[in-house]
Amino acid sequence: MYDPTHLRTFLAVAQTLSFTQAARRLGLRQSTVSQHVRRLEDAAGRRLFLRDTHTVELTEDGEAMLGFARRLLEVHEQATAFFTGTRVRGRLRFGASEDFVLTRLPEILEGFRHDHPEVDLELTVELSGTLHEQLAAGKLDLVLAKRRPEDPRGELVWRDDLVWIGSGRLRLEAGRPVPLIVYPPPGITRARALEVLEEQGRPWRIVCTSGSLNGLIAAARAGLGVMAHSRRLIPPGLLRVPERAGLPELGRVDFVLVHGRRPGAAQGAADALAAAILAGGDRLRAGQRQAGGLRGQEHGR
Repeated sequence: MYDPTHLRTFLAVAQTLSFTQAARRLGLRQSTVSQHVRRLEDAAGRRLFLRDTHTVELTEDGEAMLGFARRLLEVHEQATAFFTGTRVRGRLRFGASEDFVLTRLPEILEGFRHDHPEVDLELTVELSGTLHEQLAAGKLDLVLAKRRPEDPRGELVWRDDLVWIGSGRLRLEAGRPVPLIVYPPPGITRARALEVLEEQGRPWRIVCTSGSLNGLIAAARAGLGVMAHSRRLIPPGLLRVPERAGLPELGRVDFVLVHGRRPGAAQGAADALAAAILAGGDRLRAGQRQAGGLRGQEHGR
């Protein structure tokens, strides 16, 4: 009833909220993406997206289709692998940025390990900038991390707004330096926060630096200052800083998958994990796990 090709296209649009970005991810024409979505909507008998010239949003039925599409594609891939006799194996060095510590990425990795038991998966959790450096140095095979929208590297998983967040009890005083909670260099959100404050001519001071997302969250919850963070990944207990605080806009950030150049068995394993992440990308921002969700699986910090 539901064509796997149409389901993959639907997931790409749902994750990027853009027919144009979905077309780029899939290597299709935008008209083909629209056609796939229309045929899936015809098959379901329901409207899956609300769209105009500027925005794309999932309908309630579209949200429901997300779960069905993931499960249908997972079963389809398992059946294909079983009957074709293809087995993905080898050592895979995967890097994920600190942004995903509290997300449901462990569920995606658990499913991948179940489907590909012969892959020796090694996980590194680090800053996005550091992961890009390690990938370029040949120390990683696949990276899930942030990039700036103008950066051409990687395959887009989703695009999000960067926002200022902090404790609901925090009050920023006009005329005083903005207290910043930041990652150390080469943190992408750190660089962007300092950049926009400098452009605005707003004084700032760093009150906390930590390479751990949990460390930053603890400082923010204690009311020490504000931090730049993905809007869809705001940790529990923290809120967006209201506009009346007068902080400058931070712009957008991309979350991408970037492949290394190591040939051989690692390439097949990297392709399989990338497919699993792209298929389940909406889960990464759908709900937050408790702190430390990736810690037990972490190597190479």
